[in-house]
Amino acid sequence: MPALFGSDAYSPAEIAEKIESVGVKKARLPFLSMAMLGLLAGAFIGWGSLYFTVVTSDASLPFAASRVLGGLVFSLGLLLVIVAGAELFTGNNLLAMAWADGRITTRELLRNWVIVCCSNFVGAAGLALLVFLSGHTAMNDGHIAEQYLNIANAKCQLPFLQALLRGALCNVLVCLAVWMAMAGRSVTDKAVAIVFPISAFVAAGLEHSVANFYFIPLAWMIKLHGGVAGYDAISIAGFLHNIVPVILGNLLGGGVLVGMVYHVIYRRATPGS
Repeated sequence: MPALFGSDAYSPAEIAEKIESVGVKKARLPFLSMAMLGLLAGAFIGWGSLYFTVVTSDASLPFAASRVLGGLVFSLGLLLVIVAGAELFTGNNLLAMAWADGRITTRELLRNWVIVCCSNFVGAAGLALLVFLSGHTAMNDGHIAEQYLNIANAKCQLPFLQALLRGALCNVLVCLAVWMAMAGRSVTDKAVAIVFPISAFVAAGLEHSVANFYFIPLAWMIKLHGGVAGYDAISIAGFLHNIVPVILGNLLGGGVLVGMVYHVIYRRATPGS
């Protein structure tokens, strides 16, 4: 029964146990279920990215208002993942806790990360193709297409260290959002827990690998179809230049700076863990 006074949220120690137990189930999903849920998560993050681009394509908004409002609407992506159910690579970096506790093997951990990451790419890039074919990017007198090009071009030019660190900082906030959502008992609880960390990383211009699976392929399609001059960084090489350090950074931020830190705090010294 919900508490009449105070909070009925799960405690951090209870969250740690839930994260590990859920991690075991995630790691042992059948291949088809894992891949399909990964496709959904990629598309869900793509929807959040689309929403963000619509807002930030409005040049009449002040910089801070544009970034914060864009971050708020981008939160749709993780809300869909958590509430509707899907497998997201960045959130699944928390499986490192179950691995550190010996509840899943290294093979199970890497299997989940590889399958989910690849499925996220297919889901996000697949949505990008559908969005491109729909003509959506012509809205706002073509400013939406221009915004996609600007976003992707900047991402593809990031120096390795900057992309790595932006990826790490991003996934600290993403995994904290997942962590806090696990504390909630209702959809409202989860929504409140998700919105602030996610809008913060987006407003700060940090790097999320699955969002980039949507942004860069869509910008590449716009560039090729429209014969747009400039934006030379948007290419397959540019995509790899961004995505490799961002994935490594996401792993560092989510798996180490959140997952392993909380493992040491709440699980390492737990009798029987």
